[in-house]
Amino acid sequence: MPHAGWICSGAIAGETIATLRQDRPDADLIVVFAAVHTPIRLDHAALDSFVRWQSPLRETNVSDEARRKLAELPEWFVTDNRFHTRDHAVEVEMPLIEEAFGEIEVLPIEVPLIDSAAGIGKIVAKRLIEMKRNPLFLASSDLTHYGPNYRFVPAGVGEEALQWAKQNDARLIDKIIAQDVDGIVSEVRLHQNACGGGAIAAMLAACREMGASQVQLLTHTNSHEVLRKQFSDPAENAVGYASIVCG
Repeated sequence: MPHAGWICSGAIAGETIATLRQDRPDADLIVVFAAVHTPIRLDHAALDSFVRWQSPLRETNVSDEARRKLAELPEWFVTDNRFHTRDHAVEVEMPLIEEAFGEIEVLPIEVPLIDSAAGIGKIVAKRLIEMKRNPLFLASSDLTHYGPNYRFVPAGVGEEALQWAKQNDARLIDKIIAQDVDGIVSEVRLHQNACGGGAIAAMLAACREMGASQVQLLTHTNSHEVLRKQFSDPAENAVGYASIVCG
């Protein structure tokens, strides 16, 4: 589920949430595994200590019980609000979650691109199963950040280069659809095709632990394709977006 500005990725993010709401109206907790944009070293998954998150729509409670269960595992989790206070990876998703699910509890977890990312997702799922919760797992991540603005131009600049970037996205999407949990982190490290590779690995592992057996791609686009429909957007920069659901 992408987390860029809504003008670019809001429709794709909304498609993800709407699909999950239709398929899982009985969910009682949404875990948001999120990309880490804060430029501080992080070797574990980061929880926050906030009672609730505020959006323009309402305030949404954080599941303190679930958070405390995870905080009992310091080899996997740390509590550090620095990774939540100014990061948009959870914030952008919150109004969409609230609109679709109302008063549901959330559990924000920022997951860096580390070897243990899949293990983090598996541990979260196991703990929630023990608690008899009925969760949904989101991975908040955009895909390839391409162009001069992102200092990533291995295929040059122009329409063909942006098609290369979209193919770079597809490498990762193929691994997600194949549920190649253990290959996600290495793929992202090698090809720079997501800002939230750790979050994606954690989400896939958590879903698999809960019994998910199928993955479906709903939409794959990028910011250039979205913006050129409304504005004269030059073919220089693009960020990839995908709506993918597991079940």
